[in-house]
Amino acid sequence: MIRIWLAAVVRRHRWRLLATTLGVTSAVALVAALGSFLSAAEATMTTRAASQVAVDWQVQLQPGADLAEVLAATAAEPQVRQALPVDFATLPGLTATVDGGTQTTGAAVILGLPDGYAQAFPGQTRTLAGADHGVLLAQQTAANLHAEPGTVITLERPGLPAVAVRVDGVVDLPQANSLFQKVGAPPQAQPVAPPDNVALLPEPRFQQLLAPLAKTRPDLIGSQIHVARSHTLPAAPAAAFTQVTAAARHLEAALAGTGLVGDNLGAALDAARSDALYARLLFLFLGLPAAVLAGLLTAAVTAAGAPRRRREQATLRTRGASMRMLSRLAGAEAALIGTVGAGAGLAAAALIGRTAFGSAAFGASGADAAVWLVAAAGAGLLIAVVTTLLPARRDARTTTVHSARTPVSRARDPRWLRYGIDIQLLLASALVFRWTSGANYALILAPEGVATISVNYWALLGPTLFWLGSGLLTWRLTTLLLGRGRPLMAVALRPMTGQLSTTAAASLTRQRRLVARSVALVALAVSFAVSTATFNATYRQQADVDARLTNGADVTVTEPPGSTATASAASDLSAVPGVRQVEPVLHRFAYVGADLQDLYGVRPQTIAAATSLQDAYFAGGTAATLIGRLAQQKDAVLVSAETVKDYQLRPGDTLRLRLPTANGTPTTAGGGARARTVAFRYVGVVKEFPTAPKDSFFVANADYVAQATGSAAVGAFLIDTGGRHTGTVAAALRAKLGTAAVVTDLSTVRGTVGSSLTSVDLSGLTRVELAFALALAATAAGLVFGLSLVERRRMFSIAAALGARRRHLAGFVLAEAATVLCTGLLLGAAGGWVLSNMLVKVLTGVFDPPPAQLAVPWAYLACVAATACLAVAAATIVVIRQTVRPSISMLRES
Repeated sequence: MIRIWLAAVVRRHRWRLLATTLGVTSAVALVAALGSFLSAAEATMTTRAASQVAVDWQVQLQPGADLAEVLAATAAEPQVRQALPVDFATLPGLTATVDGGTQTTGAAVILGLPDGYAQAFPGQTRTLAGADHGVLLAQQTAANLHAEPGTVITLERPGLPAVAVRVDGVVDLPQANSLFQKVGAPPQAQPVAPPDNVALLPEPRFQQLLAPLAKTRPDLIGSQIHVARSHTLPAAPAAAFTQVTAAARHLEAALAGTGLVGDNLGAALDAARSDALYARLLFLFLGLPAAVLAGLLTAAVTAAGAPRRRREQATLRTRGASMRMLSRLAGAEAALIGTVGAGAGLAAAALIGRTAFGSAAFGASGADAAVWLVAAAGAGLLIAVVTTLLPARRDARTTTVHSARTPVSRARDPRWLRYGIDIQLLLASALVFRWTSGANYALILAPEGVATISVNYWALLGPTLFWLGSGLLTWRLTTLLLGRGRPLMAVALRPMTGQLSTTAAASLTRQRRLVARSVALVALAVSFAVSTATFNATYRQQADVDARLTNGADVTVTEPPGSTATASAASDLSAVPGVRQVEPVLHRFAYVGADLQDLYGVRPQTIAAATSLQDAYFAGGTAATLIGRLAQQKDAVLVSAETVKDYQLRPGDTLRLRLPTANGTPTTAGGGARARTVAFRYVGVVKEFPTAPKDSFFVANADYVAQATGSAAVGAFLIDTGGRHTGTVAAALRAKLGTAAVVTDLSTVRGTVGSSLTSVDLSGLTRVELAFALALAATAAGLVFGLSLVERRRMFSIAAALGARRRHLAGFVLAEAATVLCTGLLLGAAGGWVLSNMLVKVLTGVFDPPPAQLAVPWAYLACVAATACLAVAAATIVVIRQTVRPSISMLRES
């Protein structure tokens, strides 16, 4: 019986069955693709975070510890690949005589590196000039001493005679912050910046020249053990972080107080785990609605055939079919749809992965991919049961022969319209959104160094409730338009139906439930496409803003401390091909109270053009307004929000800062460096600024800063290339300047700043989501609308039998198509815009800095609208052609 029934369903209702199966296929493919990609992205985050760490652990020996014992205990730890001792010495300074002039630095740190160190930790140093072994100077130290390979420098040894060594090379220390960290100290006790003067010596030379200091000044000598671990880690960053930090604590326990572990690898994974959680939230925010929408479309397709199903059930019951038999037949149909849809969906996901990402599993491991495949298949079966089996069972229990003959259009409107469920959902969404978007709300709370991460999933509720509420509100508004707005509809439909506009409006009113359902689904699909595309475009925009904010401009030339370069050097840089504008920025340090902060001197008249300042960088006014205040008042200063809060500043207050007058290096509280108290006028708040740190800094007039400090030395040159050929321009500047300055370009910085989420996950997530959003919008607009018309072929046949001509029937179809398309696109676009703003506000933590305005991908949205129009046009043409068939034949098929 079941086999005969399924064969008949496939033969007679194959198009409806195919449409339902495609709905399940879409949901399964989406869940499988996004889930597998999410797993692969998390694994990529872990790999990338680990690969960016040069030294995984730094074990700081405590006073009295035996180096050999600590080294042996460290090397014996599981997953430790390499453990090498490194000696540190702090000297009063370095001296070099170059071209008859003597240059002397302040305090310097000397490292003793063992043989094979560069091979064991390749990311720790980068050779800029000369050899990669022997006596090496850090780039900034070489600039301070005017030294180069071959220069002889003198090491000052307290209590011992100075010694001279010959420089073999100049290197960069990319991870100087972690290399010179204070192991075991909390973040607030870490050094503000790495030392300015660093020299690297081979371990034998270090022992020969500096080891004697241990007898007279043991406080100046220290040792660390640098560790490289195996990076065989769990795929998820949170699990990898837990494993690595537990191993670090295990080593500290084994050392029993003789050493402290600086866990650089754990710190990198600590940041990546927050990114992984944001990726999961993006999956929930942007991926699951598509799966839900696919389920709703499947339900709509099934509902379009509900009248036919009720008639068939009534016929079977008159022939003796029991309730149990009807349930078994419906279950068999649901199983067929779910099984075929799940299989096709998994195959489609594998094809997407193979085509777009080169891997059927999207790069995920076999176990992770299998979990998502099983989950996706389960979701497909669940959708089949909910959309096919449950409605059939409900109809079987409630349908009689008389009710089966009752047209759907005569049924009353849904009860939720009377209860105002849509209004309640929107009000609840507004309340939840107001709470989750507050200033003190944190979507993800990941305390540094703490294994537990807290995620407030209530944030998901606001956009979800709005999306559902807006869909139901669209249904309500469409029902009102086709009910009380019937005279208005008659006027609007006159161009398509002519004298039959009143009849067409009456027909739409009679079918308002079916039309409202189609409009609501189109609006939901368009809303999803608009919100997804807008959010992703805004994210890409802010990733570029973050890179530009970090680098300062398209290309930035950073001068070393002590440089004498002035604004006049900008003309030399402007001569490089591709350079449009060069903007000098002074960099000083200033004390406000006991706090040392960065001070930037800018030219207010030209800084905005070179750096693309945004209003989001400032508070209490636009970028043009606040920069204009600097231009109007020479002693004006913009202060970071944190400093304003800490010192309770008010606009117009006099702010007295202590500035060094000799050079740009910070003065010490007890030192003898010359400093001068300079009065500034606080005129506004700056939250972000090119090249500035993220916490506390000042922005003032360059001329006023130069006058106050007695130096016009420039800290950096911001170079505008018009966004083109930044790499080429940067290479030309490096060739021109050599090692005298650091040259960075936007294209390089864009790949390194920001989170791993910025550079890895969203790009792939975007491609998958936007493709599905486009397909779902087309399906909602075309397939659901077309099926709702096809199921009413009997009505068109009766109209044809009563004398209606083809143009009359075409007018009726076009009237309904225009109503569904125009209303759905309009309300969907409005809902999508509101939803986009909600998503950006709730997910503020994803953006750095937050966007001043949303980025709208007009080309993609135009493609969505065009695709929806084409889908409706295709469905309309098919239905109009079917109306030409003889009415008696169509009546018999009905």
